[in-house]
Amino acid sequence: MDTARRAQVVRCLIEGCSINSTVRMTGVAKHTILKLLVELGSACAEFLDGAMQNLNCKRIQVDEIWQFVGCK
Repeated sequence: MDTARRAQVVRCLIEGCSINSTVRMTGVAKHTILKLLVELGSACAEFLDGAMQNLNCKRIQVDEIWQFVGCK
């Protein structure tokens, strides 16, 4: 799958579209979208592991993010 098609799929998912509606809108197979999500998750984890080092934070609030993920 080319980069433009991958970006289109990711944009749909970011906007809150379900996987099935993303399949209908983009024409990409469901299995391919799920595989792309796994790859994207791994890339994000790798980026955050490298970028979030030695931070001088006194407070971090992530409860809203957890609630959103928990609902999904």
